[in-house]
Amino acid sequence: MAAIVYNLTTALLMVVMVNSGLALVGRDTITRRPIPWVAIALTGLVVIGVVLQLTWSGAMAALDNDPAKTGWWRVVTSVFMQNGGIVGSAWNIATIAIVAALAEWFWGGSITLALFLAGILLPHHIDSLLGIASVSSEPRNFAGSSGVTYFLAATLAVPLLVRTRVTKERLIAAGVVVLGLVMWFAQDNAHGLMAVYGFVLGAVVWAVRQASRRSAQTTRSDQK
Repeated sequence: MAAIVYNLTTALLMVVMVNSGLALVGRDTITRRPIPWVAIALTGLVVIGVVLQLTWSGAMAALDNDPAKTGWWRVVTSVFMQNGGIVGSAWNIATIAIVAALAEWFWGGSITLALFLAGILLPHHIDSLLGIASVSSEPRNFAGSSGVTYFLAATLAVPLLVRTRVTKERLIAAGVVVLGLVMWFAQDNAHGLMAVYGFVLGAVVWAVRQASRRSAQTTRSDQK
């Protein structure tokens, strides 16, 4: 029963975050938006990883991020390996495709790629700083893209929370961090923790971008 609840809450958080992203970019604008090439590339890497696992029996041993093994590349390559079977792999491919596209349409390709890399590289260091590294690696469990996908998806909640005037959308955006915290504390579900980290970084990036835009506007006004 606990496993069922765990899986349901994990899926629910992703649904909430996808709806947050759709509200942010505008559901009715999706068909008119440009092709999200960065999202396609990231999704393609995940697909290549799955194909590699199916065709090379030593792929996981060579590319996962088991702390008992050495290899500087593992922290990155492990993201493109999957350990959830057929259903888990299909879920991870579908979610990274959707989330990365939404992120690219809002943040742009360069920032989306930077946030994706941050989702790979930052969480472990934050966990170590907080003293929870031994229990917070479960979304990847040495391999898997779900952790970074949840991280990236959560970055879209902050801009929605700040920009929208629709109460329902504000509740959806706030629900990302609230549900993430509940999942972490009640279930030790690190997907929730990854979402919280993404939410925080999304707030920082949003604040920096807004400050940069205000500075640019001020400069243009002074030049007139």
